[in-house]
Amino acid sequence: MKIVVVVNSLGSGGAERVATTLANAWADAGAKVQLVATYSGRGTIFYPVGPGVAVRFLADMVPGRSAGKLFFFLRLGKLRQIIRSERPTVVVSHLTNVNVMTILATCLLRVPLIICEHNNPLVDGRSLFWRIASRLTYRFASCVSVLTHDVVAPYKALLPGVGNMAVIPNPLPADMPSAPMRPNGASGRFRVVGVGRLQYQKQFDLLIRMFSRLSKEFDNWDLYIWGEGPERPALEELIDQLGLRRRVFLPGRTNALWEELANCDLFALSSRFEGWSMALMEAMALGLPAVAFDCPSGPRDLTERGVSGRLVENGNADDFVAALRSMMSKSSADRQSLGRLGADSVRGRFSLARVTALWDAEFRKIGVLEEVR
Repeated sequence: MKIVVVVNSLGSGGAERVATTLANAWADAGAKVQLVATYSGRGTIFYPVGPGVAVRFLADMVPGRSAGKLFFFLRLGKLRQIIRSERPTVVVSHLTNVNVMTILATCLLRVPLIICEHNNPLVDGRSLFWRIASRLTYRFASCVSVLTHDVVAPYKALLPGVGNMAVIPNPLPADMPSAPMRPNGASGRFRVVGVGRLQYQKQFDLLIRMFSRLSKEFDNWDLYIWGEGPERPALEELIDQLGLRRRVFLPGRTNALWEELANCDLFALSSRFEGWSMALMEAMALGLPAVAFDCPSGPRDLTERGVSGRLVENGNADDFVAALRSMMSKSSADRQSLGRLGADSVRGRFSLARVTALWDAEFRKIGVLEEVR
């Protein structure tokens, strides 16, 4: 079986994590896999790519580093060239702009194509251009994959001609530690942690303000926010205004996120919206108790509607602060017990084996007869 996986870049984002995880799993199962990055700036590889996966950057195949429409069409032509020459059994693309590009690249090639949305397309604020582009092109894909069931009916109503929409959640990475990790407690201090790009969607400014309301009451707790992005200057200014320079930290990106999470005691997700939240799922899988806004979409599914994690009405800062206070007031043993509940839940429902089985089922549904196991 030959699979071409197309993604914007191979950087540190959630979609990139999922694309490399699936590519590695399919290659390990015996498929011939190519992982193609479309980003005009090329970028570098952040997540490990196995030896059985061939990586190609479209930017390397196009002379120069020009931007604009011409460079887009040159990269589009190279993507079509790859697909036509490789004659894959199936193509899988990730993210809206890449989905549209891949649909155009596969036009008239008679190659089964599954396109994947990684955010909630109903609330992610995509531009009018991309709303129109997806409305016009998505009908030509063999399948549109979304992450949660609550998206299916309203999204299909926005996409005339789309008949096959599948719900396939993101998997836990294959190299995730086999047992939940535990905070070491050596420093005598405790940590709330958030993870994500420092941007509007993640609402880390609100998380910092909510933590500030608890900072005097819990003077042995700190807040760490891992990630990088355009809101760093504004967040640093806010931290200074609140007098929290020694309590709130923005350490940037890390290649050892799981080890850093193991040094934390409580995960907080303050996003306005998500598609799934890989950060929340991985933190829960590592045994961190979690407090999350019930934003569209992902946290409700991951926490089983608040059973295996604390779910707070979306945007309700007072209730979020109350949930943090409740968790921070518990003993370490009680927090770890709640963390184990969450870890058992997400590991059981979203293991790589379980999710790749869903992909097998979708491959069969669209007429790809070979199974990848």
